[in-house]
Amino acid sequence: MLEAIDLQQVLVLDIETVSQKAVYAELPDHFRELWAHKVKQALEADETPADVYPRAGLYAEFGKIVCISVGIFHQSQGRLCFRLKSFTHTDESELLSGFAQLLQQQPPNLTLCAHNGKGFDFPYLCKRLLINGQPIPAQLNVIGKKPWEINHLDTMDLWRFGDFRSSASLSLIAAAFGIPTPKDDISGADVYRVYYEENNLERIRVYCEKDVITTAQILRRMRNEPLIAQTDISFA
Repeated sequence: MLEAIDLQQVLVLDIETVSQKAVYAELPDHFRELWAHKVKQALEADETPADVYPRAGLYAEFGKIVCISVGIFHQSQGRLCFRLKSFTHTDESELLSGFAQLLQQQPPNLTLCAHNGKGFDFPYLCKRLLINGQPIPAQLNVIGKKPWEINHLDTMDLWRFGDFRSSASLSLIAAAFGIPTPKDDISGADVYRVYYEENNLERIRVYCEKDVITTAQILRRMRNEPLIAQTDISFA
């Protein structure tokens, strides 16, 4: 039962990703060929692999992580509060190292929660850690584990209630619950432009943290619990 989970043993996270290069032409020849093969079935009539390269951030083999935001529930003066911390860096290895160190300081059975985490965030993190030559922290490593041994929560998965024919975006579930949208400035589709054209990691960080807060608020509402007050949200 969702209500039985101790929220103080849950870490909510979100990642923001972009393509590894600013433009398709900067890729090594073999990666250009691999990207063209990857997207050839999805191209519209007049599109080329270069045209859709900004979407490469969706794939761990062609993308990289530029921001990881995490949030943890904690008690303060008798109230449940929420504290956030973000890792941003143009050097993905440095970013991942900082995030992994944080997880290493937490219990190995810590529950990780993300929206579409099982389909995107968790596997993406594992793949990029390995590509960067770093070990997968115990909380992320699902290899060899039985389903009931994996402490991963996915608010998209929870919202399906067993109906795997449909899914709902974070914004849609937030709107249904009357939670403010996290997409009031930029959306995921804008991250590539903000990173490569604006060079604005700070704007991406703020957006990522809003997604984490929204995911935490949805988790609260799915437990039939009140939202966390804005005054009870803090930033490390």
